[in-house]
Amino acid sequence: MRNMKIGSFDERLQAQAEARKALLEKFKPKPTVKPEVFETREQRKARELEEVRAKRAAEKEAARLKAEQEAREREERLANDEQYQLELKRQERKDRKAREKADARAKRELQQQMRRTG
Repeated sequence: MRNMKIGSFDERLQAQAEARKALLEKFKPKPTVKPEVFETREQRKARELEEVRAKRAAEKEAARLKAEQEAREREERLANDEQYQLELKRQERKDRKAREKADARAKRELQQQMRRTG
Protein backbone atom coordinates (compact mmCIF):
# COMPACT_ATOMS: atom_id res chain seq x y z
CA MET A 1 0.00 0.00 0.00
CA ARG A 2 1.10 3.47 -0.76
CA ASN A 3 1.93 5.86 2.08
CA MET A 4 -0.15 9.07 2.03
CA LYS A 5 2.22 11.97 2.54
CA ILE A 6 -0.11 14.94 2.26
CA GLY A 7 -3.25 13.47 3.66
CA SER A 8 -6.85 13.60 2.62
CA PHE A 9 -8.51 15.97 0.19
CA ASP A 10 -9.74 18.26 2.97
CA GLU A 11 -6.24 18.51 4.44
CA ARG A 12 -4.83 19.47 1.04
CA LEU A 13 -7.46 22.17 0.61
CA GLN A 14 -6.75 23.49 4.09
CA ALA A 15 -2.96 23.56 3.40
CA GLN A 16 -3.62 25.35 0.13
CA ALA A 17 -5.79 27.97 1.87
CA GLU A 18 -3.12 28.55 4.53
CA ALA A 19 -0.45 28.94 1.84
CA ARG A 20 -2.68 31.46 0.00
CA LYS A 21 -3.23 33.42 3.23
CA ALA A 22 0.50 33.48 3.92
CA LEU A 23 1.17 34.67 0.37
CA LEU A 24 -1.42 37.43 0.63
CA GLU A 25 -0.05 38.42 4.03
CA LYS A 26 3.27 39.31 2.42
CA PHE A 27 1.59 41.92 0.21
CA LYS A 28 -0.34 43.66 2.97
CA PRO A 29 1.06 47.08 3.84
CA LYS A 30 3.05 47.11 7.02
CA PRO A 31 2.56 49.89 9.55
CA THR A 32 5.15 52.62 9.08
CA VAL A 33 7.26 53.83 11.92
CA LYS A 34 7.01 57.60 12.07
CA PRO A 35 9.79 59.55 13.72
CA GLU A 36 8.86 61.67 16.70
CA VAL A 37 10.64 64.70 15.24
CA PHE A 38 9.91 64.95 11.55
CA GLU A 39 12.66 66.63 9.53
CA THR A 40 11.98 67.71 5.95
CA ARG A 41 14.48 67.15 3.18
CA GLU A 42 15.31 70.88 3.04
CA GLN A 43 15.88 71.02 6.78
CA ARG A 44 18.13 67.97 6.66
CA LYS A 45 20.13 69.40 3.74
CA ALA A 46 20.49 72.74 5.53
CA ARG A 47 21.62 71.01 8.73
CA GLU A 48 24.15 68.85 6.88
CA LEU A 49 25.45 71.87 4.97
CA GLU A 50 25.88 73.82 8.19
CA GLU A 51 27.76 70.88 9.75
CA VAL A 52 30.11 70.68 6.75
CA ARG A 53 30.71 74.44 6.84
CA ALA A 54 31.44 74.38 10.56
CA LYS A 55 33.83 71.46 10.12
CA ARG A 56 35.68 73.19 7.27
CA ALA A 57 35.90 76.44 9.23
CA ALA A 58 37.36 74.58 12.22
CA GLU A 59 39.89 72.79 10.01
CA LYS A 60 40.83 76.05 8.29
CA GLU A 61 41.30 77.82 11.62
CA ALA A 62 43.42 74.95 12.96
CA ALA A 63 45.60 75.02 9.83
CA ARG A 64 46.00 78.81 10.11
CA LEU A 65 47.02 78.57 13.76
CA LYS A 66 49.47 75.78 12.97
CA ALA A 67 51.04 77.76 10.11
CA GLU A 68 51.26 80.85 12.31
CA GLN A 69 52.98 78.86 15.07
CA GLU A 70 55.42 77.31 12.60
CA ALA A 71 56.28 80.74 11.16
CA ARG A 72 56.92 82.10 14.66
CA GLU A 73 59.16 79.14 15.49
CA ARG A 74 61.04 79.48 12.20
CA GLU A 75 61.64 83.20 12.79
CA GLU A 76 62.83 82.50 16.31
CA ARG A 77 65.23 79.80 15.11
CA LEU A 78 66.58 82.08 12.40
CA ALA A 79 67.06 84.97 14.83
CA ASN A 80 69.04 82.71 17.14
CA ASP A 81 71.14 81.24 14.34
CA GLU A 82 74.29 83.40 14.06
CA GLN A 83 75.57 81.55 11.01
CA TYR A 84 72.34 82.24 9.19
CA GLN A 85 72.48 85.92 10.18
CA LEU A 86 76.00 86.20 8.73
CA GLU A 87 74.83 84.49 5.55
CA LEU A 88 71.94 86.98 5.27
CA LYS A 89 74.35 89.91 5.61
CA ARG A 90 76.64 88.46 2.94
CA GLN A 91 73.72 87.91 0.59
CA GLU A 92 72.44 91.46 1.15
CA ARG A 93 75.91 92.81 0.39
CA LYS A 94 76.14 90.68 -2.80
CA ASP A 95 72.71 91.86 -3.93
CA ARG A 96 73.59 95.51 -3.26
CA LYS A 97 76.89 95.21 -5.18
CA ALA A 98 75.13 93.50 -8.10
CA ARG A 99 72.55 96.32 -8.24
CA GLU A 100 75.29 98.97 -8.13
CA LYS A 101 77.20 97.19 -10.88
CA ALA A 102 74.09 96.96 -13.06
CA ASP A 103 73.31 100.64 -12.45
CA ALA A 104 76.88 101.64 -13.36
CA ARG A 105 76.77 99.53 -16.54
CA ALA A 106 73.43 101.06 -17.55
CA LYS A 107 74.80 104.57 -16.91
CA ARG A 108 77.96 103.84 -18.90
CA GLU A 109 75.98 102.41 -21.83
CA LEU A 110 73.69 105.45 -21.79
CA GLN A 111 76.70 107.81 -21.91
CA GLN A 112 78.22 105.84 -24.80
CA GLN A 113 74.95 105.94 -26.67
CA MET A 114 74.67 109.69 -26.11
CA ARG A 115 78.20 110.18 -27.53
CA ARG A 116 77.42 108.11 -30.62
CA THR A 117 74.18 109.91 -31.42
CA GLY A 118 75.00 113.36 -30.19
